[in-house]
Amino acid sequence: MDILHSLGHPEELYNLFRFKMGGCREVMPKLDLNSMSESLQACYRYMNETSRSIAAVIQTLDGELRNAACISYLVMRSLDTVEDDMTISLETKILILQNLHTYLYDPEWKFTESKDEHHQVLENFPMISLEFRNLAAVYQEIIVDMCNKMGVGSADILEKEINSLNDWDKYCHCVGGMLGVALSRIFSASELEDPIVGQDTQLANSITLFLQKTNNIRDYLKDQLNGQGFWPREVWIKYGKKLSDLAKPENIEPAVQCLNELITNALQHVPDVLTYLSRLKNQSVFNFCAIPQVMAIATLAACFNNQQVFKGVVKIRKGQAVTLMMNTTNIEAVKATMFQYVEEIRQKIPLGDPLLEETQRIVLSIQNLCVPRSSSGLSNRLSIIHLVYGVILAVLGYQYLSHVWV
Repeated sequence: MDILHSLGHPEELYNLFRFKMGGCREVMPKLDLNSMSESLQACYRYMNETSRSIAAVIQTLDGELRNAACISYLVMRSLDTVEDDMTISLETKILILQNLHTYLYDPEWKFTESKDEHHQVLENFPMISLEFRNLAAVYQEIIVDMCNKMGVGSADILEKEINSLNDWDKYCHCVGGMLGVALSRIFSASELEDPIVGQDTQLANSITLFLQKTNNIRDYLKDQLNGQGFWPREVWIKYGKKLSDLAKPENIEPAVQCLNELITNALQHVPDVLTYLSRLKNQSVFNFCAIPQVMAIATLAACFNNQQVFKGVVKIRKGQAVTLMMNTTNIEAVKATMFQYVEEIRQKIPLGDPLLEETQRIVLSIQNLCVPRSSSGLSNRLSIIHLVYGVILAVLGYQYLSHVWV
């Protein structure tokens, strides 16, 4: 099925083939679970159960960074699970959110009353807190600080609506931006990256806001079905009386215009993404940071001006995802990818879109930052890809005809 979806995209077929033949290990080294303690194995299992995409990129990190990032994610996921669980009383939510950072030093604390789909991180929190305490002191300090600030921030916005674009930024910072800042500090603390990576919190926050906004935009319908909404009122009120109105078939035109405006807002973070990634020196850290960013720009390109956001799920093809993972190994490759997908967005801007000029301006500013140095290497690679593509089609055709005539 993955091959069928990518039939019109030779590079995707080529990379799917490479991926299946072991190329995945170039960007996703296999974990040596046998060398881990039972509790650490459990932490990696919880991470895979709650987010396979996050687990995939965390697995790319070197040495002690991998464990520190894994625990950071699980702590954030624990906070997020409490916040999202509509069956937990407001009083209990606030208590846990404000105090979870202290529970990291309590070997016994756990919460068994969650009905959220990710309840296992709360029920088995002693496993997570144990591995937290096994981390180097410098990583513990960073994670506790993140957990404290994220918990207090999340408790503060629990009953507040996302009214303005500033509120949207604040919400995304509380639920994701602080993790980006913490991980950046961890990268610098490991000495694999320069101090500026951890010190420039504005950039670290911005790259995470780009990811969080992409998720909020893509998940409109899913969130509505769960009784939630994370689009800022300042934007959607221009297109409907209620946020839920955008899902009604008769409102599809203004709904798509609202969608396009939010994507235009998210694109404003791309220059910060490029600056942040250009500072990274360690290959594993670069892969960890770059892969989600290129996945996000591909997702926004798929969502832009797409009615399907209000009708179902919009996902990029597996062939696309594999290609992005395999090719995102340096800043020039990231720039080429960003250029490609913002150009796709530019070509999809409707002539009557209220933000036509603004979207075009942002796209052009991004493309000016991403002008490729040379296309010769790309041309050679594409020649090889087309050759492999022809071979694959020939093999598939032969197998199909053999099956038909047997």
